[in-house]
Amino acid sequence: MEQKIITKNIDDNSTVVWFSKSNNYLVVNPIVASILKDFDNKVDHKIIASNLASNFKDSFTKTTQFVEDTYEKIYLKNNTIDKIEKEKEIPINITSFNTFKYYQINGLVFKIEFQTDFEVYLIHPKFAHLEIEHSENFDHHYQVFTKDNYTSLVINNTFIDSWHIKDIHYFQGKVSMYIVQQIHKKKEDEWLGVFHASGIGNNHNSLLLLGDSGNGKSTSLALLQASGLTCLADDFVPVDAKQQHIFTFPSAISIKKNSLETLLPIYPELNNSAEFNFKRLKKIVRYLPPKITDYNKNLPCKNIVFIKYEKDSNLKFNSILKTEAFERLIPDSWISNKTENVSVFFNWFENLNCYQLTYSNNEKMITTIKNLLNNDI
Repeated sequence: MEQKIITKNIDDNSTVVWFSKSNNYLVVNPIVASILKDFDNKVDHKIIASNLASNFKDSFTKTTQFVEDTYEKIYLKNNTIDKIEKEKEIPINITSFNTFKYYQINGLVFKIEFQTDFEVYLIHPKFAHLEIEHSENFDHHYQVFTKDNYTSLVINNTFIDSWHIKDIHYFQGKVSMYIVQQIHKKKEDEWLGVFHASGIGNNHNSLLLLGDSGNGKSTSLALLQASGLTCLADDFVPVDAKQQHIFTFPSAISIKKNSLETLLPIYPELNNSAEFNFKRLKKIVRYLPPKITDYNKNLPCKNIVFIKYEKDSNLKFNSILKTEAFERLIPDSWISNKTENVSVFFNWFENLNCYQLTYSNNEKMITTIKNLLNNDI
């Protein structure tokens, strides 16, 4: 029987359901999750309604309506793919590339050809610290160009895809996904997921650091790096399916303008770094290279911390419900849609510790994160 859903209890009153066809996640109460599993097992709707009426001493009419609503509004809705495929013309013999750049990561050389400065702007700033001089020999060849408002990606002479400029962040994510596969020699289905977070570690453990825009996540990461911890990745944090380790990703840390006063005394190089104005995101940033040279590094991840800088706040560090953590983690994340990986993801998440950290004192924040990584909390 084809399995359409996987469920996992994450709190006493909450169950996460994954729908294979749409690759959607939904948090529901255990009763609804049980009904959805019955649907998956082809149990007759009247039997489900009858069992509900008996267990909860409710009328058969009401439970029947509830079952049908659950089937229509949740089960069918999430097991239907409502997606219009855009027509794509595979580009051939694109030769008008104006800029050539070379980057070296883990001993691999990447040659990237850009049609215009627009494409350079999409990729280069985060990888500028990895740029090397012209090289006749390279391991991977990327070509990037834009035509009729669609930006296209070709890798090693294979057309990958095109993205409308309004969805350009998907293009950037795909570039990063190919780079991470190539530098770590793992195919896409060998990754558990990629998280919009920061990955920070010591010599033994790592954790995911998350925060809404403006909460100071990247500033916190830079401060933690300056204290001797390792920045494994920022904004694009890959976790593998086999070990559930955070792996390194070599992009630079994005530093917003309002963080410069705090960070310039620690990172004077930021004073001379280029400034980039991302109008769509309404932010001006500079890029700080991670202080790591071993891009093979990977560490087990046991904790998720949602971090927030709040002026004049006392340090607040407390556990949060798995339900809250899940609902904040998932929206900006890519999770593998391979059924085996989803089960691994659920088991990994079940064993994570989830925290909220609010602070104004940098030293107290650093001490808390270090203690967490050292298993002293």
